[in-house]
Amino acid sequence: MKTVQITIDEGLLSEVDQVIQSLKTIRSAFIREALQLALRHYHIDMLERQHAEGYTRYPEILRDVVEWAAEQDWGDL
Repeated sequence: MKTVQITIDEGLLSEVDQVIQSLKTIRSAFIREALQLALRHYHIDMLERQHAEGYTRYPEILRDVVEWAAEQDWGDL
């Protein structure tokens, strides 16, 4: 692991300190987890944007959707 130094707003740090006490953890572990979660969210956002761009470039054609509608099986509702 590498040690880094960051600047953080005092109010935010105070809130983090309150949370880590209730979680019985330490700042660095909490911040590591928060960064990992932020990175996961970032990657999901990127994938969703790519998905949306794909549908923008290649929109569904009604004819294709209708063809597959007969294949749907909703079971006994």
